[in-house]
Parts: sequence; structure tokens; C-alpha cells
Amino acid sequence: MKKLLVSLAVIGVCMSVHAQEYFPKNDGVKTTNSNYTVFTNATIHTTPDEFINKGTLVVQKGKIVAVGKSASIPKNSVVIDLQGKHIYPSFIDPFTNFGIEPPKGGGGSPYGGNPQYGPSREGHYWNDHIRAEINALDHFKYDDKKATEYIKEGFGAVNTHMPDGIVRGTGLLVALNNEGSEGERLISDRSAQFLSFEKSKESKQLYPTSLMGAMALLKQVYLDADWYSKGNVATKDQSLEAFIANKTLPQIFETDSRINGFRADKVGGTGGVQYIIVGGGDEYARIDKVKATNASYILPLDFPDAYDVTDPYAANLVSLGDMKHWNQAPTNPAALAKNGITFSITAHKLKKLEELQKNIMKAIEYGLDRKTAIKALTTVPAQLLGMGDQLGTLKNGAYANFLITKDELFTKDNVIYENWVQGSKNVINDMNIKEIKGEYDITLASKTYALSISGTAEKPKAEVKQGDLKLGSKIEYSNDWINLTFTDTDTTTTKYIRLIAAVKDNTDVLTGKAILANGAETSFMAKKKPATADSKDKKDNKDKDEKKPEVVPVTYPNKAYGAAQLPKAETILFKNATVWTNEADGVLQETDVLVKDGKIAQIGKNLSAGGAKVIDATGKHITAGIVDEHSHIAAAAINEAGHNSSAEVTIEDVVQPDDIDIYRNLAGGVTSIQILHGSANPIGGRSAIIKLKWGQDADNLIYSNTPKFIKFALGENVKQSNWQSFSRFPQSRMGVEQVYMDYFSRARAYEKAKKSGEPYRKDIELETLVEILNGERYISCHSYVQSEINMLMKVAESFGFRVNTFTHILEGYKVADKMAAHGVGGSTFSDWWAYKYEVNDAIPYNAAIMHKEGVTVAINSDDAEMARRLNQEAAKSVKYGGISEEDALKFVTLNPAKLLHIDDRVGSIKVGKDADLVLWTDHPLSIYSKAEKTLIEGAVYFDLEKDKAMRQSIAQQKNKLATMMLEAKNSGLKTQPAKKKEKQRFECNTLETIH
Repeated sequence: MKKLLVSLAVIGVCMSVHAQEYFPKNDGVKTTNSNYTVFTNATIHTTPDEFINKGTLVVQKGKIVAVGKSASIPKNSVVIDLQGKHIYPSFIDPFTNFGIEPPKGGGGSPYGGNPQYGPSREGHYWNDHIRAEINALDHFKYDDKKATEYIKEGFGAVNTHMPDGIVRGTGLLVALNNEGSEGERLISDRSAQFLSFEKSKESKQLYPTSLMGAMALLKQVYLDADWYSKGNVATKDQSLEAFIANKTLPQIFETDSRINGFRADKVGGTGGVQYIIVGGGDEYARIDKVKATNASYILPLDFPDAYDVTDPYAANLVSLGDMKHWNQAPTNPAALAKNGITFSITAHKLKKLEELQKNIMKAIEYGLDRKTAIKALTTVPAQLLGMGDQLGTLKNGAYANFLITKDELFTKDNVIYENWVQGSKNVINDMNIKEIKGEYDITLASKTYALSISGTAEKPKAEVKQGDLKLGSKIEYSNDWINLTFTDTDTTTTKYIRLIAAVKDNTDVLTGKAILANGAETSFMAKKKPATADSKDKKDNKDKDEKKPEVVPVTYPNKAYGAAQLPKAETILFKNATVWTNEADGVLQETDVLVKDGKIAQIGKNLSAGGAKVIDATGKHITAGIVDEHSHIAAAAINEAGHNSSAEVTIEDVVQPDDIDIYRNLAGGVTSIQILHGSANPIGGRSAIIKLKWGQDADNLIYSNTPKFIKFALGENVKQSNWQSFSRFPQSRMGVEQVYMDYFSRARAYEKAKKSGEPYRKDIELETLVEILNGERYISCHSYVQSEINMLMKVAESFGFRVNTFTHILEGYKVADKMAAHGVGGSTFSDWWAYKYEVNDAIPYNAAIMHKEGVTVAINSDDAEMARRLNQEAAKSVKYGGISEEDALKFVTLNPAKLLHIDDRVGSIKVGKDADLVLWTDHPLSIYSKAEKTLIEGAVYFDLEKDKAMRQSIAQQKNKLATMMLEAKNSGLKTQPAKKKEKQRFECNTLETIH
């Protein structure tokens, strides 16, 4: 091993001799410093897992040329004896915008004035927010001041980029060498490609306006890049060429939450790319799914401050979910580590860089292994960026980026003395400072005081006592001088005794000058007491007794009304119920229903099943779970309003599984819903049909083998009657018809090209429209006015397909016969009218008239609150139109299931169907009836009694967490004001935007 190290040192010398500079010297005589800097007697941590005791590190020209137990010391060397100190690789931050100023962008609503629909650049991709051609180097200016902040925190290199756009272009890997030139600092000018779901502030192009639009755009970019790379496009596209060229680089995707991390991973899957995901800090709450992404993560450590809950009324404003996140967030790095997920750490999102090490120590306190923390700052980011041989390690040939520390990193009393970057020294703390920690007796003017100095030599703390009386004190220590001030007990008013002493080699005795409270000067002596076994035992016991932080358990979902375990299918026998079958058997009295393996197993009298949970349902009613054909809950976005067609987007991409309205809907007996795109454009986005499995992930909510639906819209919304802007086509109801004619004609042409056998550009939007033409995707259309209802049926018939459902359809009673002839269903409100001009002709008899004409009729909610009482909305059709009770119940169970093509699974109580059932306390159409139990596939997702217990538990959990927050505040930790976060509820016409 010794011979190998010597040989490597010689090779390093030879390489330095033959590496010649080619710049001319025109400003005087120049000499090149070829000296070596050698560090000896250190514990050298070459990697977090490998170290060398009393090792030697040899550095020349910014690189490590030798490292080992007995590495040779060249003749022309400056030798630094580190006397048992430690050397570690400097840290690397893989996600910053160091030295790059992002564009400011304009304010105001993107829908006001004259929105920009087309691109602003020629020779680039059609969407301005795809900016793969951006090179961070073109915008980079080295920031000495910011670099110094990073250096003080232990960083030697940062990966920086332009934080602007959905595809942001390439980044830079920069050494934080304040003494170096631009060329010396630049490690890589194409370190990674960066992506996000955020639009560019450089452009006002409206599309995409939503998260699902950003996802659809990225999916299309991957398809277009593949098409372009095969030489199918004659026009040069700088964005796509750069995107293709960047494909081999690490792909870093910025997100702000674990669920957006899952969404990013989903997009990457469609493009065949494994992203490195910049996390949201809440990955711990669904760590199994995080692991399933197989992604590496970059973790911000912006742990939230405790809320100031001193005022109990203010405490009520903070949700249980936010309280839990405050408590659980520090466990996030440990959770990833325990599950074998590769992650790096970034200072991104921290208000001050100096918070990073404090938060790392906190993460260690909450279970993160120290070595794993060091890896996350050194070897892992280096490997993620493809620089594992040059950064993050102390091996031959690597950059001389290293820290000199007092002790092991992230131990309590450790100090970073120096941070060397590319062989340039940066002093953080004086490493020659003498240690003064200990217990002293001060003899001063015939009095004796007990002085205890703790902390570190760099940041000491002092406590002075006279007998049992603790005196106020303050200590300062620098340049081998101590200044100690403490209160004098012999004066009637508070005055101070001031001591000053020079610290010499023997720190067991401190001598110097004292200025007494009366101004008199005298000498003093402080003699260190020898450490006793008793004091050592006390210290050891104190360390053992340090209270470990209490962490509340994660629930499903991790907020109010979450459960410790996900519900599981049970074998349940309901006895003696009134059963509303929605089948030919009608309503069965005193009947039993057996649920087994998630299905309805038996229906009849006097049933028995060994091992089943038996529920006495005497006097109660059982119905199929309510199905809501038109909902906007449980989604992170509803409208993609950037184009007049958004058939490329899908609500399935933005299902929000922890929306509290899922639980509230379950409490109203709702088990299935269609989450519809909004009505911002004639051709909207694709739907998500989900079961309300509270606590499950988004993918587990979506129906297996789900029927394919898309939202269309007619009327005021799509022609932008109430928008501030009037620039996008269409502006009239005639224009809406033309949009359909145009897009379906294009879809036919696209399908023809697709079938021709010739190469074609795959277009997600047109693929969706072709599915409609072929009867593979169904239309649910927002509608009000009879003329437009007629129009769309005629357009559909002219292209050989039919409309599946008219939703809202408040003038359906006028065209019910034509609807029946076309074969379209109607999903309507029970009695809403006059809330806008085109609803003036609405009547509460609408549902009944359509039903009597043979139209399949459903009552929908389109409203989070109304969805909780759809059984009561259905009951109104008994009053308005004389509909039978059984048919009225079908309006919210079997009929919407038929409209959604899921009636083979749900909507009625029939052997073999999914056990999506509701046990009601009373008649299901009664305003007094409550859902006592709501089952989905045999698992109880809502239970009235458990709900009462959970309400008490929520109050207890909040009180417990509030107590923890008060303790945090009393201990001096920062707090944030308690304030309520308003929940945004989406409607058909909600126009959201991404930034």
C-alpha cells in the first residue's frame, strides 16, 4: 500500500510537469507555484465509510495528489500538522440558483387584458415554457458574498441553474473558490437538465394554466423530441434539439410536495426518464410509495417552525395536518434512509444558510444516522451529478475541496476550522485557539467564586456561582484573551465585576486583571479543578437522560380523520335490514346481506356465515353507495383554460387523495364520483372516475379498467361571456360548433395518417379525439340551452358517434324526446336555477320530464357541499314530478352508474357486484337519515360511531401538539403565527393558474 501511494504521488508530479499553460505572458515576469501543501496527523475521512488515522493528505494545484497513512512528503512542501483534527470532503449542494438571477415576470391575472396564446420566439418549441436551450452559463455571475456564506457552512461546490420554466435547460457545477478565476471555478457547464411544473416568467403565453396542463405538455414534449430526433421535421427547433442533447444528463425535477413528486415520476415514466426529484419534505407520510418511484431525491431541510398557540382561539385556526407536519418533518431524512432511498441534501428553501447545519443536527436527533447525513452532502450529490471521482471524496485526482474540523462532523461540540476549495484556504474558525472548557475556582479580593465554562472554545458559555447563588455572567474569548463579566452581590444596585486574562499554554490556571464594581483594580487567579469521576458520571447520565423527541404516528391520510391502518375488506353480515336493491326484486323487508371478499355474496332471509361480523340492521336501510356523475372534489386542478381544446390533459394526473371532502362525501353515503374537467373550453380534459377510498393513494382511488370519459362544454363559459378577456376563439355559440367541426375533422385526418403506415407525429390531444370517433371514449357535456344541446347531438351524429351524457342540462325538458332518440343521458340538478342568464328557463320538474321520456336521468352535485346530501336532492324528484321513491333513489345510484358505464360493478345490490353499500339510520330519502356505515368493496370507510371517537381523538391530538409547541416557544425556538389556511373548492368555471 505504501509503494502504491508513493507511485501515485510521483504520477501526480509528472502530470503537473507536463500540463503546460498556453496563455501568453505580457504583463511582467510570471512564476507558477508548484509547491505542495501537506496535512499530517489528521483523521482523514476519504469517504463517509472510510477513514485513515493519523493520515497524510498532499495537495498541489487545487487537486489531491496523495493520501494515506504514510504518503510521501515532496521536498517543496508546506507541512501543516493537524494534531488529531479531522479532514472531510467539503459539501456539495446539488440544487441552487447561485449566481443566477431569475426573471421577475409581470404581475396581474393571466386572463386579463389580452392573454398571449402563441409563442413569442421563432426557431424554438411552440410553447415558450419549454426552454431546454437555456444554458445557465450565459446568465451566471459569480457572487463572492453568497459564496462566502456557503463556504462558512462547509460547501465547496454548488450546482446552479436558471429557476424559470417547465423545462429549464442546463445547469453549472461551480467550485466556491473566491480566489480562482471563472475558468478555474467552472467544473461543468452542462451538469444537469432541470425541470419543474412552473411556467417561465419570461413569457406570458397562457398555456398551460394548470398542473395537469404542465404534465400533458411535458408528455407531448417527449413524444415530439422522439419524432424530431428521427429527422421527420424540416424546420429547425432549438428547444427540441437541446432537449434531445440534454437527455444523457442527470434530470433534476423540482417539486413542492411528495404528491407532486409522484406526478413528476409519472411524467418521467411516459418519457422513459428517471428523474432526480427535489422533494417537498413530506415524503415520510407515504414512504412506501416514495420508494416505489425508484427515484433519487434531493431533500430541502426547511423544517417548519412551531405555531404560536399561546392564544387557544388562534390554536383552533391551525389544522391537525399542519400541526403533525411540524412534529414529523424532521423525521423525513431518516425515513428515506431507513427505506434505502438515495438522497442528497440541499439548502434550497432555507431563509438563511446558517440554518442548514442546525437542521441537520435536528434530523440526526430525529433518527438520521450521521454517516448518512455526511453522504447526503458529499458522495451522493457527487454521484448524482456524475462527478463521484472528483468531488465528495478525498482520493487521488479529486479536487482539493475539504474541511478541517475539530471533531467528527455533526457531533455536539464540533467546529469547522477551515474549508479548502480547489486548494485555496478559507478560515472559518481559528484552529489554534486554546481549549478553556472546565470547572474553575476564582480567587478574587478574598472571595471565592465557582466558574464553569462549557460549550466550545469558539463559542464558550460561562456560569458563575457564589455558594449556591447563580450570578448573571457573560464571556467572550478571542485571540487568546478572555473577557468575563458577572454581577456583584455586595451592592444595592446591580453592578458588575469585569475580568480580563491572557490564555497561555497552561490553561489549568488563568491569571489576569479584575475591575471590581466600585472601579478598583486588582489581580485574580482562576484555577481549574481536576475532573472527578462524579462529574464524569453526571455528564454521562445527563447525556443518557436527554429526552428524545416524541413523534406522533403517521396516519392514512396524515391529517384529521386519518386512520392508523388502512381499512380492509371484512366479512360482514347485515341482519334484518330494509334492502333497496335497485333490481327487479325492488325493496326487500327484513332481509340480510352478506358481504365477503369485497363483493356482495348473498341476499336473503335468515342468512348465516361463520366468522362474519354480524350487524343488527333492524329498522335500518341498506342501499347501494351513491354515485355522483359530476364532481370537482379531490383534484389539484379543474380547468386547463389555455386553449379552446385541452383533450390532452387528464384529471387522473391530479387526483388529490387527501382532500377532506372525500371523507365528508363518505359521511353522506357517496362511494363513487366522476371528477370532471371544468367548462373553460368547448373540448375539456379527460375525467377521473374514482372510489372514495379515504386514506389510499391516488392510483388506488381510480377505477381499475376505468371507462374513458372526457368533458365537453357549451354556453356562457366556453365563449368567455364572463371573462375579462375576449381574445380567444370562440366568442359565440356559433363559434363553439365550429370548434367541434374543426377538431373532429382534424382527428379523422390524423387517424387516416396513423393508419397509412407512414411515419406520423403522435399527438395526445388528437389521439383522445380519435377515441371519441371510435366510441372508445364517452362525452359528458356541460350544457344549458336547448339550441346548443341539439347542435352537439347533430355534430356527433354527423361524425358517427353519440354524446353519452348532458350534465347540468337544465333545459333538458325541452328536448327530452330528442335526447331519448339520440340515446344520451341527462345528469342534472334537482332544483337549482336563475344563478346566471342561461339558467333562467330551468324548472324543478326537469328530471321527472326527462325520466318519463325514457332518458336515463341522474342527479349530480357539481358542489362539494351538495354531494353530502345527494340522497335528499334525489328525494326532491318525488315532490317535483311524482317520481317513485325507488326511481328517485336510482337517480343517485344505479342511473349515474349506468351513465358512467360502471353499473356492472356498482349502483345496485346484486350478488357478485362490488360491496359498495350504505347502512342508513332511517329511510334513505329522509332528511333525518344519516349514513351509519359506508362500505367500499367490503371495507368500512366511514363509521358514525368511529367518527364521534375520532372527533375526540382529534381534539386530544391537537391539544398534545399545542403543548409541544408551547414548550418549543418557551425553550426559545422560533414560532410562526397561527393562521387559517382557506381550502379552495373548485367549480366548473374555476380558473386556476400555475406560476
